[in-house]
Amino acid sequence: MTGSVSRAVLVTGCSSGIGRATAERLAAAGLPVYATARRPETLGDLRAAGCRTLALDVTDEETMRAAVETVGNEHGAVGVLVNNAGYSQSGPVEEVPLDAARRQFETNVFGAVRLTQLVLPGMREQRWGRIVNVSSMGANLTFPGGGWYHATKYALNALSDALRFEVAGFGVRVVTVEPGLIRTRFGETAAGSVDDVTAGGPYAAFNAALARSTRGIYENKLVAPLGGGPEAVAAVIEKAIAAKRPRARYRVTPSAALLIGQRRLMTDRMWDALMRTQFRQPR
Repeated sequence: MTGSVSRAVLVTGCSSGIGRATAERLAAAGLPVYATARRPETLGDLRAAGCRTLALDVTDEETMRAAVETVGNEHGAVGVLVNNAGYSQSGPVEEVPLDAARRQFETNVFGAVRLTQLVLPGMREQRWGRIVNVSSMGANLTFPGGGWYHATKYALNALSDALRFEVAGFGVRVVTVEPGLIRTRFGETAAGSVDDVTAGGPYAAFNAALARSTRGIYENKLVAPLGGGPEAVAAVIEKAIAAKRPRARYRVTPSAALLIGQRRLMTDRMWDALMRTQFRQPR
């Protein structure tokens, strides 16, 4: 290990969306960036943009260890970890198979935590590090049909809050980034996960309406201006990495600030009443 502090950045989930935009932006800023995905062949453009590309599946211990070891061998340590990999498993709590729910937690929570465990020894040794967990405005409120996804983001925020205190004395700062509506393939994937849930049964009409609304949310002329592109999240992540004293959490897009603020002002009964105006309640 060299005497200098490593600023090498390891980013997960770079095949599209926020991860891709973040890797590209940080590489353009001159940071050594390791862009990762389950299928590294999808990262050719990031390689051309100056990123080092690696295979990394956050549900696979061997690939996580190998990626961290590669960065350590080349830079001494992972200086910045951006835990971005994640997806939404949508559908009623009763109908989503537990195997699917477990996969959701393995990707969105346990993968991020395990990578954090793997990079922390190097960060502690060099007395500097940044861990950026890409959470969601959905860690502060819950939409019907999104219970399992929201549960993972609540869990990620709770773990980040504990970790922030535990590692601060070693010079490591932990940040959560909470995007609102972001124009990526995320919504289409979430809608597809509803389609995978049982087609018939007591939730059939609810599931169909949920899939339609999830797919069409960015076509809504009232909602679209409240969202943003993945580049907006990438800019905030760059800011959090560069800050001497980063904030504990950053919210991205007007939709995040609006909806989180609205939820805080409402009682549970008021929120449920609002949800009944937006979602078809199963009966």
